[in-house]
Amino acid sequence: DTSDWESAWDSGDNKEEEAEEETTGKSGPWLQDCVVSLSPCSDLLVVAREHKAVFLSAKWRTDDSGREEMTLAVSWTGTLSTEEGECVSSSICIPLASQKRSSTGRPDWTCVVVGFTSGHVRFYTENGVLLLAQLLHEDPVLRLKCRTYEIPRHPGVTEQHEELSILYPAALVTIDGFSLFQSLRACRNQVARAAAAGSDVIQPPPLAYKKWGLQDMDTIVDHSSVGVMTLCVFDQMKNASILGGFNASVKGSPPAMSQYITVGGGPYTGFYYAVEGSSQPLLSHVALAVASKLTSALFSAASGWLGWNKNKHEEEAVQKQKPKVEPATPLGIRFGLPDSRRHGESICLSPCNILAGVTDDFGRVTLLDLARGITIRMWKGYRDAQLGWLQVPEERGDREFSPSASLPRRHALFLVIYAPRRGILEIWAMQQGPRVGAFTVGKHCRLLYAGYRLMGVNSQVCLLDPITGALRTVNIPFHLALSDKKSERAKDMHLLKRLTTLLRSREVEPDILESEAKSVLLDIKHPAIKKQALESLLANKNAPVSCLTNITCTLYDTLKQQDPEEVDTDLLQLCSSQLKLLQLYTDIQQLHSAAGTEACSEDVSRHVHTYKHTGVHTLLVNISDITHGVSTLHKSRLRTLLLCVFTGNFLFWGCLCGKSPLHKVCDTLQQAGISPQQLLSLLLNVWLQREKEVLQKSEETVRNLHTLLIALSNMKGAVEESWDPQSVSPWWQQVRSTCIQSHNAAAALLAAFVAHRAAKASITMSSSGKNRKSEWEAVSLELEQWVVCVRQLEDVLVLQTLLLVPPPQGAAGGAAAQCSIKTLLEGGTGGIADSVSKWVFRHSLAPERLKEILQKREDKESHLIQTLSTTFFPELLVAVCQRFPHSLSPDLLFAHCCWEYVVQWNKDPEEGQYLCWAVEHLKLVSSPHIQLGISAMMWSTFIVKRFSAAAFLMEKVGKAPKDRLCRRDVGMGDKAVTSFLGCCVQLLQILMESDSAVEEVSAPELSVEEVWCGAEGPASIAELALEQRGVHYPLVQHHCLLASLLHATMTFSLKVKPLSLFDSKGKNAFFRDLTTIQLMPSGDMDPGLVSLRQEFLLRMLTGWVQAIDDPSSSSSAGCPPLPSSGPKADWWPSLCLELGSLLQVNPDILRRHLVCELYNQGLDLRAEEVMLEVEDKDVLGSQLLVLTGQRLSYSLLHSQSQTQAAMELLARLPPTLCTWLKAMDPSELRCPLVPLSQTSRLVSRLIEILPENHAQYSLALHLLEAVEALTTED
Repeated sequence: DTSDWESAWDSGDNKEEEAEEETTGKSGPWLQDCVVSLSPCSDLLVVAREHKAVFLSAKWRTDDSGREEMTLAVSWTGTLSTEEGECVSSSICIPLASQKRSSTGRPDWTCVVVGFTSGHVRFYTENGVLLLAQLLHEDPVLRLKCRTYEIPRHPGVTEQHEELSILYPAALVTIDGFSLFQSLRACRNQVARAAAAGSDVIQPPPLAYKKWGLQDMDTIVDHSSVGVMTLCVFDQMKNASILGGFNASVKGSPPAMSQYITVGGGPYTGFYYAVEGSSQPLLSHVALAVASKLTSALFSAASGWLGWNKNKHEEEAVQKQKPKVEPATPLGIRFGLPDSRRHGESICLSPCNILAGVTDDFGRVTLLDLARGITIRMWKGYRDAQLGWLQVPEERGDREFSPSASLPRRHALFLVIYAPRRGILEIWAMQQGPRVGAFTVGKHCRLLYAGYRLMGVNSQVCLLDPITGALRTVNIPFHLALSDKKSERAKDMHLLKRLTTLLRSREVEPDILESEAKSVLLDIKHPAIKKQALESLLANKNAPVSCLTNITCTLYDTLKQQDPEEVDTDLLQLCSSQLKLLQLYTDIQQLHSAAGTEACSEDVSRHVHTYKHTGVHTLLVNISDITHGVSTLHKSRLRTLLLCVFTGNFLFWGCLCGKSPLHKVCDTLQQAGISPQQLLSLLLNVWLQREKEVLQKSEETVRNLHTLLIALSNMKGAVEESWDPQSVSPWWQQVRSTCIQSHNAAAALLAAFVAHRAAKASITMSSSGKNRKSEWEAVSLELEQWVVCVRQLEDVLVLQTLLLVPPPQGAAGGAAAQCSIKTLLEGGTGGIADSVSKWVFRHSLAPERLKEILQKREDKESHLIQTLSTTFFPELLVAVCQRFPHSLSPDLLFAHCCWEYVVQWNKDPEEGQYLCWAVEHLKLVSSPHIQLGISAMMWSTFIVKRFSAAAFLMEKVGKAPKDRLCRRDVGMGDKAVTSFLGCCVQLLQILMESDSAVEEVSAPELSVEEVWCGAEGPASIAELALEQRGVHYPLVQHHCLLASLLHATMTFSLKVKPLSLFDSKGKNAFFRDLTTIQLMPSGDMDPGLVSLRQEFLLRMLTGWVQAIDDPSSSSSAGCPPLPSSGPKADWWPSLCLELGSLLQVNPDILRRHLVCELYNQGLDLRAEEVMLEVEDKDVLGSQLLVLTGQRLSYSLLHSQSQTQAAMELLARLPPTLCTWLKAMDPSELRCPLVPLSQTSRLVSRLIEILPENHAQYSLALHLLEAVEALTTED
């Protein structure tokens, strides 16, 4: 029942002692006379005898073989006693946790607490430096014990806090842990400071302690402080009745009590209860063990202090002044276990504080239930026994099989007993459990069990052997605490774990692996775990096939010999199927190697092993009904596919390459009982996945594939005998469906050609005995499917070749889409156009360029494309379009490209070019019905939301918004917003034009190629476009008007509140669905609004004039041509006039303003062109007269280079003209420095347009004279 762990002492903790001769020199029972204590972290060991002590600390060292091991080496040795005649009587090591946040959880340092026969308790560092000393009672210290804080594991358990307890013959002192640790830290810091700088002494906090006088017990030799407990109401009433009699009163809430258990004599065990709050804690002054100038002042306050480094005079003074010892609070015994002849020797408290083990002078070990105060178990024959406890948490693996898996983690409790007289160490399961382990050890060892811990570190049970110097730890598996069936299952789990560990180690010899695995598999009792073990063995890559066969065979034979009713059928079937599979593997391997080839690479064979446990047993006929085991084993489709390819490689690749005997392989596979359908699936998988290699040697591989296909179809169970040739054969349908799903179009097409031929041959053969009529029908029905399949695969191959053309470096878009017949059919009628549009986007093919390529399809004689492009993709695109004349008709392709670009723009609105190209593609659609539908869908789906956001933002800020605001509200920068609004204008214009043209032409009929009629999936964009409702023309025009205003505002950075240029009806109509009829503004507009609109349009014209003024070109004779887009575009003035007519603004005012602005800017030639269209010449004449006056005023009066001639000319001018010129303000001119010839032309024009009866006609004549005079002067 102790399994294999008995021999596994934890050799990793084999810590050698390197003590001085005193420690290692003598063998024998010297250790029994020493006081030995070990830190619960096993990193500090204290050995003391009389007044000397040795401290050993953990250190790493390299042994002779170069292996690193942990050893305990002497870190300090010396004398501890300071008073004459005192000896060490007890010691413990308390690890103190680090208070730093970055702590790793190891102790910061360890404090060594030593009790002396004089009654002193002294505290030292690991290096033997005395920190503080206390005299709390004047009797010898019998025992020091410590209790550390533990988080309560169950609700209702009282939280236990740290404390140090000191036992004297008739008293018990308990020091509060927190108070002690604070004092120790303060003293240690002070020692460090004094050592470093000799700084002043700081008084550490006083120690809080309680002192109980234990009464009613003759002798006490050991104790345990159990901690604070609260009685249940029944026990409280019972105690009240016993102590206070019938009329005793009971408090409402049970009092909290500290429980202390003592062992000794009369009675043998005593139970004491101290009610919390019944005694006030005493305060002891702590004195530092550091010499200082202030010591004399401290000595008077110190209650108990003894240190080093004092001069003789001071020592005498202290000894004369006896420390004050506080009296003990008497504490009566509550009850005991009386046994007059039995004397207790030691008590050991369990980690859960519920049980305790007691040893006595009769050689018995007694187990106490502390809550009930009774003995519950006793062991005989353990004289001088030493005790320890181990609490083991449940392992994760055990939890999976546990019925309490959902409950909190379980813990098992074990009692460790060392019997030195017999030299045996035993482990007993609690409370009434069996002995789960026994070890033969030396007779002079010491069992070291601290019974407390550094929080979060389990307390270990260690055995110190003085003869070998080894310190060994006890480790117990949790499952040993389980009983009956659970124990069997846990043992099985343990065996499974052992097998797993064995399989992981790579250096194991195959023979050892075989024998070990056999014994483990036969020892496991539970069928499910046995099955798991077998599967993990078969999945192992390092085990040779022969080894696997032998093990499976042995297990199968064993199962066969058992009673059939007791054997698990799943396990038996698994064994037999795996045996068949292993046999098949061996046979095929022999065939391959017999053919003189390197059968199959080691890598592939390894993967075949992997395949075995994941589902190749589904290939076997006789276990086809075990489906539940398979489904859980298939981790993912990808993994399954890989495994199929590896298995197919192993079985068929040699045959396809012509290196293995085809027919022998097929015969072997048929004998193995694998279904032809599974083999066909594996063959096609390997053919399709190894497309490149197949194409390199296509002639040979195609011939072999044909042979293999015919061989497989001739197998029993392949083509059903009852199959009627007039219906579709499931066998050939399997080949077709595999080809239809494949993304490897080239290999699939070859396979389809081969299968088509093989099917034709088999049908001809099966029909040869029948009449001609049925033969004709059979051929037409089955083979029609093949004709369609081959045609589809040819189409897919051409399309896939196009899609795999790599895009230019740095182009947008993701990876090329994989396509197959299945994906194209599922993509719906627009699936093909959709994949090509994505390709167009990836290649950043400009709309015009695409149009050229598509025109080549219609005009085959044109060689324009070949000259335009060095790549072959235009021809490829034409070839694809020719194969799909309906699915890739120009309108459909442009429509899909438009949609693809707008979708991509919506993902990244900063890319304004995408939206521009979407609109360009839309313009190329010839059908107004499709154009109308797509532009309406684009507007409602992607555009209107951002468009309205831009309008509201401009309305809010009253001008063209800055970049930050545009990004916040519209989701793109200011430049992108300008481009976006320009596209909005174009889109709405397309919408209006297509709406007007719809009536004139009929809607196009969309069709699909004959072989692609089976498409099922979403409707194409064109189909959706044709389903759209018509739009309300005035509403579209209304939005187009707003879009133009917004575009102008952003282009010329104008100040305007765009929505305020409309009345309430106009505002309400904005951003409504374009298909609805809204109440539109009509009749004459409010004059206030009209003036606002006029002001905006005038500012817009000014903005354009300023934009087109190019200083380099203004001096040249002619007008340079303007671009077709951007702020300098030549269509802005005509757009402005168009807007003017829609906004009820007088167009003549706009034209006159434009003429004046152009002259003002010095663009006289452009101004003259516009002047021809002005109707009210009188007003224009007056405006231009002022402008001419400003120009002359500048050249005569304000110019920097005023010449003598100019001054003389001024003197000659008529006084009225002089006064008028002086009144002019040339600063209003943006370009005052204009050549005189231009001004002269302007004055001539003035004379022409002003009628002679005009008030300022004479002024114009004077001006003409002045200019001519100036010209002659020059």
